[in-house]
Amino acid sequence: MSQTTNTAALGLSSHEAQQRLQQSGPNAVPQKQTAPLMVFLSKLWGPVPWMLEATILLQLFLGRYLDVIITSALLLVNAALSFAQEDRAHKALALLRQGLTIQSRVLRDGRWQLVPIQELVPGDVVRVRVGDIVPADLRLFDGQISADQSALTGESMPADITAGSTAYSGSTVKRGEGTGGVIATGARTNYGKTAELVQTAQTASHMDALIQTIVKYLVLMNGILIALIVAYALVNNLPLSDLLPFILILLVASVPVAMPATFTLASALGSLELSKHGVLVTRLSAIREAAGMDVLCTDKTGTITLNQLALSSVDVFSPHTEDELLKFAATSSDVATQDPIDVAILNAVHDRKLDTDLPHRLHFIPFDPLTKRTEATVQQGEQTLRVVKGFPQTVIAMTHNGTDATARVEHLAAQGNRVIAVATGTGDTLELIGLIGLQDPPRPDSKTVIAKVRDMGVKIIMITGDSLETAQAVATQVGITGQVCSAEKLSNSSDESMMECDVFAGVFPEDKFKLVQKLQHGGHVVGMTGDGVNDAPALKQAEVGMAVANATDVAKAAASLVLTSPGLSDMLAAIEVGRRIYQRILTYTLNKIIKTFQIGMFLGLGLLLTGVLITRPTLVLLLLFANDFVTMSIATDNVSVSPKPDHWNIRQLVLSSLVLSLAWLIFSFGVLLVGRNILQLPLNQLQTFIFILLVFSGQANVYLVRERGHFWHSRPSRWLALGTVVDVLVVSVLAIQGILMMPIPFSLVAGLFIAILPYMAIVDMIKVPVFKRLM
Repeated sequence: MSQTTNTAALGLSSHEAQQRLQQSGPNAVPQKQTAPLMVFLSKLWGPVPWMLEATILLQLFLGRYLDVIITSALLLVNAALSFAQEDRAHKALALLRQGLTIQSRVLRDGRWQLVPIQELVPGDVVRVRVGDIVPADLRLFDGQISADQSALTGESMPADITAGSTAYSGSTVKRGEGTGGVIATGARTNYGKTAELVQTAQTASHMDALIQTIVKYLVLMNGILIALIVAYALVNNLPLSDLLPFILILLVASVPVAMPATFTLASALGSLELSKHGVLVTRLSAIREAAGMDVLCTDKTGTITLNQLALSSVDVFSPHTEDELLKFAATSSDVATQDPIDVAILNAVHDRKLDTDLPHRLHFIPFDPLTKRTEATVQQGEQTLRVVKGFPQTVIAMTHNGTDATARVEHLAAQGNRVIAVATGTGDTLELIGLIGLQDPPRPDSKTVIAKVRDMGVKIIMITGDSLETAQAVATQVGITGQVCSAEKLSNSSDESMMECDVFAGVFPEDKFKLVQKLQHGGHVVGMTGDGVNDAPALKQAEVGMAVANATDVAKAAASLVLTSPGLSDMLAAIEVGRRIYQRILTYTLNKIIKTFQIGMFLGLGLLLTGVLITRPTLVLLLLFANDFVTMSIATDNVSVSPKPDHWNIRQLVLSSLVLSLAWLIFSFGVLLVGRNILQLPLNQLQTFIFILLVFSGQANVYLVRERGHFWHSRPSRWLALGTVVDVLVVSVLAIQGILMMPIPFSLVAGLFIAILPYMAIVDMIKVPVFKRLM
């Protein structure tokens, strides 16, 4: 305590301040930084990189050095693309944080001076006044202030702070001024402790789990095929040198090499689209998660509401009128103090055009937290009147006609109002003329946005630090009419029972964090919107954390999406873009699983039936470029928005893929038999013929699965169509000219292309009922 009050007269010396700064560190919340190299290396760790790395080791063992170079390039391109997109997002967030250095009035070396808030230390003497952000936790020893602590507590009403009380870092002074000693800085402040809680939050990655599950199925299938081939080799006494190239082919064919890159590209394009709607993406995975978001937790103050008081109701005592009540209230208000209550009353008087006929004010006494009222002396005609405005209990006690006023105050408070009483009279004889109800009103678009979000199948849960009555009143105004729950339910109820509540009132920052966790444990994909430091841990924990336009830097740093326009309207764009991206990723995933099953079974069974490799390992690598990377253009495809949240069902995805892959497998073996037995192609030309088959059928399959109905129902994007045309032309030229493979005649290439078109229509007739039943 001595550090905070022993220097009230002179403050610290510069030397003392420097020593304490070295001990306590800067007055800032440290940001967790990861070295760029470590971030890049993390892109080389995961199911898909592991498969590529295993392939590289096997290629080295077999001495296929050209294949090693190609596969290594695939691995590095994947990592570089993902790293570049995330780095771009982090740089955009860094630009958000840039701004002017905030200065604080500090008593140093016996004189008042401006010091950057980062240099404040415990024991500094600081002066705060109207409009200032409290730079650290201060224990006031002089003056009185009213502070907006909504960024910390979520409560919309200002808190009155007097000598001996603490003003918390991050709050804003709305009225008065005072001097205090710094008792905590940086991470040790109330603000900092909440920001530190953000570091413990971990966003669930459903997409990582999806990739791991898909890889598991692909590896399982290829493992079975490899086991069959090993058994075949043992029975037929095939040497290991003949077996390893085939294992290499299966391993290469099963790697979903472009899957992470495609997911990242789709998300990056989505972030570009969202930027046009005023949404800045700071974590790409959030766009994909937005598709499956089925619960949206939204902070009330500053998110659903404007975070500014406004007149909501007036209760006049006879024989007075509403205009009289508001005029007298205005005379005991002063816009210069920027008191939220005074500003709300003066705005209401101005809106009603009553400000041109106010009584002449002779004297004004600003609000005093000890007396809990303002007072003015006014001239009205020949009379000199005393006007008192303030807390109802205080003003009612000063009047002679307030017998039934308490019940009327309770009625207004039950509707979520901050109630102010106004009395007037001469000397000590005061008459209560009415009650004024003030509320933090909802944003004009809140009700419409909430209704649209509900129509999209997302449950809305409003969260606030305000009372149950205030929370229910605001919720009703914006169309949230379900059950209102207290914070105690978060500790005493099961994870799934959280969905019974539509509003949580009286919550603290850790309660918001706990609510998001409980919903996630209940199997929900959770979105969270907020603006304050108190929202930051929950924003970080949620799969889709959205900081609104007026959010603090801590909230923006924790969020995965930052809405740069006021209100929640841009959130709708995030949901719609997320669901479009889901459809594109689903198309790519379906195509990859179908083609992997087809190629794996075709090559494996082909070896068993013919005793030879029906295509070469180098051509399989080339197939990855010809199919996987070209089909990355699916990330631009024209798709519709799902009416409900999208959720991955891997089992149904694999089952439907298996059915379609069997249909393509029949066609593939038909082509193999024609090339081998009817056309009697040499093995080298047969391998080229099979390579062309796999490329053409792969492109045809993209157009089959991009539409859940018949493939002709919608047009592909320009980039997807262009990618297909270029792919078919380039591969055809390579095959005809014999580049990287044995050449085959143009007639074979053209005939295969023509044969695939009618078969594509046949598979489409199978696909529609399969997707209808399983997807």
